[in-house]
Amino acid sequence: MSEQNFLVELGTEELPPKALRSLGTAFADNLKQELTSADLPFSQVHWYAAPRRLAVYVTGLSLAQADKQVEKRGPAVQAAFDADGNPTKAAQGWARGNGIDVSQASRLKTDKGEWLMHIADIKGQAAAELLPAMVEKALSHLPIPKAMRWGDKSIQFIRPVHTLTLLLGEQLLTATILGLESARTIRGHRFMGEPEFALDHADNYLQTLENTGKVLADFERRKAIIKDGVAKAAAAAGGIADLDADLLEEVTSLVEWPVVLTAHFENNFLEVPAEALVYTMKGDQKYFPVYDAAGNLMSTFIFVTNIESKDPSQIISGNEKVVRPRLSDAQFFFDNDRKATLASRLEQLDNVLFQQQLGSVREKSERISALSGFIAAAIGADQAKAERAGLLSKCDLVTDMVFEFTDTQGVMGMHYARHDGEDEAVALALKEQYQPRFSGDELPSQDISAAVALADKLDTLVGIFGIGQTPKGDKDPFALRRAALGALRIIVEKGYNLDLPILIEQARALYGDKLSNANAADEILDFMLGRFRAWYQDLGYGVDVIQAVLARRPTRPADFDARMKAVSEFRKLDAALALAAANKRVGNILAKFDGEIPAQVNPALLQDDAEKALAAQLSELSARLTPLFANADYNSALNELATLRESVDNFFDQVMVMADDEALRLNRLSLLNQLRNLFLQIADISLLQ
Repeated sequence: MSEQNFLVELGTEELPPKALRSLGTAFADNLKQELTSADLPFSQVHWYAAPRRLAVYVTGLSLAQADKQVEKRGPAVQAAFDADGNPTKAAQGWARGNGIDVSQASRLKTDKGEWLMHIADIKGQAAAELLPAMVEKALSHLPIPKAMRWGDKSIQFIRPVHTLTLLLGEQLLTATILGLESARTIRGHRFMGEPEFALDHADNYLQTLENTGKVLADFERRKAIIKDGVAKAAAAAGGIADLDADLLEEVTSLVEWPVVLTAHFENNFLEVPAEALVYTMKGDQKYFPVYDAAGNLMSTFIFVTNIESKDPSQIISGNEKVVRPRLSDAQFFFDNDRKATLASRLEQLDNVLFQQQLGSVREKSERISALSGFIAAAIGADQAKAERAGLLSKCDLVTDMVFEFTDTQGVMGMHYARHDGEDEAVALALKEQYQPRFSGDELPSQDISAAVALADKLDTLVGIFGIGQTPKGDKDPFALRRAALGALRIIVEKGYNLDLPILIEQARALYGDKLSNANAADEILDFMLGRFRAWYQDLGYGVDVIQAVLARRPTRPADFDARMKAVSEFRKLDAALALAAANKRVGNILAKFDGEIPAQVNPALLQDDAEKALAAQLSELSARLTPLFANADYNSALNELATLRESVDNFFDQVMVMADDEALRLNRLSLLNQLRNLFLQIADISLLQ
């Protein structure tokens, strides 16, 4: 048999649930890379991961490397022999290293000389000999942020290890990895099935582990079982489960034998805002909330246990008892918080530090209020409501509910504002001020919310840059990259005609004399424009298109977006590459010229038909392009400019730009400068590839 299936399993203590998938996939990827590098053919590599094990299963693995011939070049012939034709020490040492005599070497002749050559027959190694070292290397390169030691051992891993199994078919491979000797011993479920058993064959891993050990090692299978079970349980209760992707992933990583159960809490808890209840159910208890058809939270929740019980009601009752105190806390905090208005909490924000050099959160709130009003006026939103929302934006940070359940900030502000009788637009803005929180998150739904969200993000950017604490490497403690990208998304996707330098200066002025970095405004602008690069690359735009637009440094994000879309479409035209090359040529000619180029073309100095035709077309186009540029209709403008291709080609074919006559030369340079400036109103298309 030339092929066999291979299994490696590492048995451990409970692995970090949020890292389980990455550990499993990395183990498989690393081993796959080792097999490929060793020229050991295989069919497929599968990864398995459960709370107390990592495993990789390789199918169709060749039992040995293929034999091969390797050419080993020796010293040049003139250096291999002395004047008497005897082998030199260099030749003898090379031959000895290859297990031959110098006389057995062949010759390699090239146009650069002649060398000694030996063609060695290399016999392929057996897979059984290679696999232990490969597994060890694959494990050593797992993404483990912090390894640990256990007992009196010096060995380190992410968690203590207890078993190691390497099976090539039915053959147990001899190996010692992480202080463990390979054995057939596999550990089953802690409370069900056999605690330990011997595995006879690599192919029987999943089935034996399931039947004998009561463990489902296949991560994706467990996940599918949980997802289907939770959905069915919710439907049986007359609702729809919140199958949050991250929660589903984490629960899958916590159980070896998933059993889905349904439980309930008292209806009076539903008087508390659903967000607080959901936060504790999902975050603390790993429960799946259930909603009715109208989207209202139900008093039903679903959880996944790791054991089959003869009396599931005991497990259900236990979980209901566990969650009840947490929900009672939320209810108490909610009732207690409503005894004081949000506005009355402003004074408490004096005691909450935003940043040591930048003052308190109350000062930040007052700056956000002023900047929100400025932005609201610029985008046609209600200025007074934006200012009010900005002022109250951080008041919920000092409530009991948010102190205990931090992820409810903003949301609780909205609920408390409604209770206080604040305008609904103000209340909604308190919830939406943090949006977008992450890539792909929803934007604020109304202009007042957008104004507050922009003001908050810009205040943080300007303040932190203003004291010289810019992000470095992967260190970004104030999440400035996320703030910058969020601000850009709001402006672009909502089509606001806002200019970054104006916003930055307005935010800077509100800090008074707190800021020390004189270059902050320029640094912030560069930083925000730099976010465009990653954003548009993620959207699928070519790097050259991004560079072409960035070269013009448009500071209005919505205008930047319009240019990006127009240049991307222009790039698809037949004329695009020719005009890009022409623009590059024009740019090089103008860059090399040392002197002043006339602002206007003199028609009397136009001689050749090609330059007359280009000048006439440019004059006509300039008039048509002016209103298009004014309306930022860059797509139409570039379509107009694309009609220049034939005239530009004829000009370069028929006209000598650098004529001996100075007046003629300057006039032609002026014509080219006019051509280039029309394109530069949109982008530097000479950068298109």
